[in-house]
Amino acid sequence: MSTDDEERIERGNWTMQHFTVHHDGVTIPIYRGGRGRPLVLCPGLNSTQADLHELTELLRRDHDVVTFDIRGHGLASAAERYSFDAFLGDLIAVLAELDLPSAPVLVGYSLGADLAVHYAAERPDAVAELVLIDGANPLPEPFITEADLTEFCAMADDQTTWQEAQRAKGAAHQVLLTAQNILDLNLEIDVVRSAILDRYRKIDHPIRMIMSMSIAGGSGEGGAPRHNRIWRSGIERLVRERPYVSTSWLDADHRLVFTHASEIAEIIRSGPLSRQADF
Repeated sequence: MSTDDEERIERGNWTMQHFTVHHDGVTIPIYRGGRGRPLVLCPGLNSTQADLHELTELLRRDHDVVTFDIRGHGLASAAERYSFDAFLGDLIAVLAELDLPSAPVLVGYSLGADLAVHYAAERPDAVAELVLIDGANPLPEPFITEADLTEFCAMADDQTTWQEAQRAKGAAHQVLLTAQNILDLNLEIDVVRSAILDRYRKIDHPIRMIMSMSIAGGSGEGGAPRHNRIWRSGIERLVRERPYVSTSWLDADHRLVFTHASEIAEIIRSGPLSRQADF
């Protein structure tokens, strides 16, 4: 693993740093800036650090924020393999290169939340607190069943059109994964979440969940009602076993980091365990 020389840009009373990390044949761009407590923001599947710009800028008012792109996303390079372990390796490589004054708040969105839990479970001294946004949910049953495959395959087929729209916004928003990559990863994430309670049992840090009330949207048709039900059931399951976990529910779907950035930033600013579960 190697690191390129960094670039520094002055922004008011703090400095933006940009550097890249090379590991496992992948180049990962990292940006760091802000003031206050260290915070690392891990994006999810089909999201980039550019997509999370609004949330990042809000957090930089009170935190020294590190953002990056995972392989095949944004300004990161493509890779030969896309798997949960490969993305976890990206997070590990980024955190290994940071020279932070103290253990950071580790914030993860969607897949990024699952990565954060796995990281914290194996490296307890490297994280001060977890904030998990609409991910890392110990679902009581698979999210994707045989009955859902047709719907999820159709969503995957729409990936090409979506990717073209993202590329039109610029390279910082692009996703290089194929439709099959996305489908395979969603199925793998189901398996990861079926065993994630074991990871939570290894974590003693404060954990805050920020969850969507309707991850699949508000439609009463198709698989949406079931997906919304089991999403909530998974968090209820987690809180029963780990009652110290604090949960905030937002009236939103899985796009909550884009539609409710200010509310999410305020919850993160509010401090660990200041909000209790409200079911």
